[in-house]
Amino acid sequence: MPFTHFSPLFALFTLLFLTGCASKDVAMTPALSPSTGISMERALILSHAQQAIGTPYRFGGSSPDGLDCSGLVEMTYRAAGIRVPRTADAQFRALPQVNAPRPGDLLFFGDGSKATHVGIYGGNRQMIHAPGSGRAVVSVPLDIDYWQQRFLGAAAPAP
Repeated sequence: MPFTHFSPLFALFTLLFLTGCASKDVAMTPALSPSTGISMERALILSHAQQAIGTPYRFGGSSPDGLDCSGLVEMTYRAAGIRVPRTADAQFRALPQVNAPRPGDLLFFGDGSKATHVGIYGGNRQMIHAPGSGRAVVSVPLDIDYWQQRFLGAAAPAP
């Protein structure tokens, strides 16, 4: 399993790579300044989210055996030592909102004011998420109408 073997060299490479990506444009917001970096917690969140790509969707799942959207968030944040609520709407309501998401922040989607879906902003206008039944965790572009029309906001529970 890719989740159980995490080499320090891979973590260092990921941190260096992600720090370089942190200055890219973000979804639905202005560009960040070039000096913006990311914390070790954000690097861990992103590393675990990237490792989860390909994991099958499972309603209520929050382990490498199967994940739903909020389970992906809960699992990756737990790996970085950060506790978050379990459901997308509870995360949306409880976590500190931000106007300009950075890599590792959460992006919420839904109808009206209820969050029905959450993903992890990966930088470069991409989101890692668990899309639904019969599919697997994937990274997708945010520049399509589907996401733009359903975007509710972003939250930054990681330092």
